[in-house]
Amino acid sequence: MSSGKHTTDVTRRSIEKSASTLPVGDRQDFDDVTRGFVGRSEQRQIVADDGRVVWDLDAYAFMRDTEAPDTANPSLWRQGRLLIEDGLFEVVPGIYQLRGYDLSVMSVVEGETGVIVIDPLISKETAAAAFALYTAHRGERPVKAMIYTHSHVDHFGGVKGIIAEEQVASGEVPVIAPEGFLHHAIAENVFAGTAMTRRAGYMYGAALERGPAGQIGAGLGQTTSTGNVTLIPPTIDITHTGQTLTLDGVELVFQMTPGTEAPAEMNFYFPQHRALCSAENTSHTLHNIVPLRGALVRDPHVWAHYLTETIALWGEELDVVFASHHWPTWGRERAVEFLSMQRDMYLYLHDQTLRLLNQGYVGAEIAEILELPPALAQQWHTHGYYGSISHNVKAVYQRYMGWYDGNPANLWPHPPEAAAARYVEAMGGRSAAIAVARKAWTNGDYRWCAEVGKHLVFADDTDGEARELLADALEQLGYGSENGTWRNVFLAGATELRQGNFGTPIGAGADIVGALTVSQVFDSVAIRIDGPRAWSHNLQVAWVITDDGTTYLVELRNGALHHRTVEEAPAGVTTFTLARRTLIGLVTGMLDLAAALGDGSVTVDGDPTELGSLVDLLAPVDPNFAIVTP
Repeated sequence: MSSGKHTTDVTRRSIEKSASTLPVGDRQDFDDVTRGFVGRSEQRQIVADDGRVVWDLDAYAFMRDTEAPDTANPSLWRQGRLLIEDGLFEVVPGIYQLRGYDLSVMSVVEGETGVIVIDPLISKETAAAAFALYTAHRGERPVKAMIYTHSHVDHFGGVKGIIAEEQVASGEVPVIAPEGFLHHAIAENVFAGTAMTRRAGYMYGAALERGPAGQIGAGLGQTTSTGNVTLIPPTIDITHTGQTLTLDGVELVFQMTPGTEAPAEMNFYFPQHRALCSAENTSHTLHNIVPLRGALVRDPHVWAHYLTETIALWGEELDVVFASHHWPTWGRERAVEFLSMQRDMYLYLHDQTLRLLNQGYVGAEIAEILELPPALAQQWHTHGYYGSISHNVKAVYQRYMGWYDGNPANLWPHPPEAAAARYVEAMGGRSAAIAVARKAWTNGDYRWCAEVGKHLVFADDTDGEARELLADALEQLGYGSENGTWRNVFLAGATELRQGNFGTPIGAGADIVGALTVSQVFDSVAIRIDGPRAWSHNLQVAWVITDDGTTYLVELRNGALHHRTVEEAPAGVTTFTLARRTLIGLVTGMLDLAAALGDGSVTVDGDPTELGSLVDLLAPVDPNFAIVTP
């Protein structure tokens, strides 16, 4: 799939300059990443039931024990070499990690009669394969509890590779998560899920060829698995800091950290093991304040203060910190310093961005001038392999100031295609614009080459010369990037310009859609209403949900679909009576209304064609929309 080109002299010099500032004498991570190694699997490819390879443990073998090529930033290459150390690892006696099986890490804690599983990866196939490695070395042990540290899919999606819904429904296996987990897990993956998953294809580079000139990782993990995403809703909510559970004889003390790396997230401490699980609130990289795939903007201020609280709670007694990504940090002094440095990093970015925006600088300006203090910059784990100073600063600006930078000329700009035509015309037409872009390329100004090339492509996406020049510029920007997600985005753009749209490698999964609440179902329908076509339609439909007997009234007015609960359906309003799952099937098209009426799973009082009138107003969803072209 790759048609990558060689690194230019300009990119090579840029990489060499960046490498000259790296703390190359610090080799501690290479010791830590192999510490506690127990074994790795001989089965190197993980396949789905349909034969698809959803994860390949040897996909990055080209990175093992090799120095960085000139097509990769050596700092990012180093991070990738650490991340490909797959296998089962002992954190401390009784706590194990399975690393290298997905973007995230799965942890297993041994109890009196079985095990507690923490964060079962993205796909049920990778989770099952990882757990099989654990049992191969530690023996068959029943799962006594499942813990989701937070509401992102790489921390719950593989749950059905470990346990079954029947085990949870019977009470055999409790599922523990922070309060608000289900709402945020569903909302993020459904409401804006189409756009986020398409953009995630760029961010994680799952469709890109692995290789020195291709995808070499995403900083937080190598990439995302592409298996079946599952979900079993939690049965126990953690609601407050200090809440304690004893699971299979193992005591856990929880700390709620909402609004940090995820809207619903928690840290927890194991007193018997003197071990802290910091979820995704600390990792061996600068994390995202807002990821390139999109998400709600996170709060680095509260993030830092929760880490201060973490240190105050357990800093005097812990012996090890392990998390949902990367490798642990051992020793009380090292662990507390690691937590402190991570805390300082997020607070510094927050506070200094606010200082500068209050001096009148806008996000794009702050991103060019803000640097971490030398003591932070000399830590490998503060480098921007996943988040970056540049886009994190802009995210902080966005959180406080919004998208508008205050300049009236930027209040009402033309949209991309209209602006592109005007830029090309202003440069003297297509030939002159190409000349500007080529001059920028020759001068090694790839950012400006990409800017001009973007306008050329958006003015005429059939212009092969412009597409190739833009692809070349994006590729050089990718080669030079220390940030894994930036590299993936640049190379994904270059790939689609040269080879066409690769679509969305991974979707939300039927379990996530199936976990929608009734209110979320109606919200997800409302998002798809084609507003202009619905302007003149006025419609009311009532829904009696048999699961709990609640009645909802859905009303379409002025192109907006509202819903609320009512005591009973108003007189004369068509009323459907059905279960929540049946409602989900109808609105997603998985169930046919006529068939459902025929088999009795849906009953109707009134005109059943009212539902068809509503469905006819839903806009189609395109998971393969264009990004780098109009």
